[in-house]
Amino acid sequence: MDSIIGFFQYILNSEDLIRTGGLLVITFIVFAENGLFFAFFLPGDYLVFLAGVFCGTGILDVPILILLISLFTAAVLGSLVGYIFGKYFGDMFENRKDSFFFKKKHIETTRTYFEKYGSRTLIISRFLPIVRTFAPILAGLVRMSFPSFLINNVVGGTIWIGTLTGGGFLFGERFPGIVDYVQYIIMFFLAITTFTVIKGYLSARKEMNP
Repeated sequence: MDSIIGFFQYILNSEDLIRTGGLLVITFIVFAENGLFFAFFLPGDYLVFLAGVFCGTGILDVPILILLISLFTAAVLGSLVGYIFGKYFGDMFENRKDSFFFKKKHIETTRTYFEKYGSRTLIISRFLPIVRTFAPILAGLVRMSFPSFLINNVVGGTIWIGTLTGGGFLFGERFPGIVDYVQYIIMFFLAITTFTVIKGYLSARKEMNP
């Protein structure tokens, strides 16, 4: 049990992931969190931001262009896998019981965003934890046209990685001392994540139960 807890603590610690796992582990985490329903709990926003920061300070010894391309590709391919899964196996979610790796409320929250924003949800969801994971799955489930999905997927991935990873790189390059405040950066993103998830859940409940 201790080893399992230790594993989850490791994968949820973005700083350790970047320092010890390097580009390969970061890329895999981004891929999984962007479309594999059981990976919704993985760090997303602050992982890609810290990857940029550590790249800018030299802690992550990878050229920024390689980092941007790798994370962008992982985000787009992860969502593509989610779309394909949703299109061909999404019906299983309708009758699936809740478990640690799946909560039906996540699908309902994501469905609310689709009803409100349509295909733009794939762009907006890049900045919404959990919704980011389930949006491509639901896009496949509702049979969104592939060209529309692909365009929004690519645009969303570009904005998400360009903003967070690119912005993190600029911060790290210009203010290398920021690495001494990594814990505060993570706390900030956790606060934003928690607020976003709670707000989205409450909004979904309100719209489903007027």
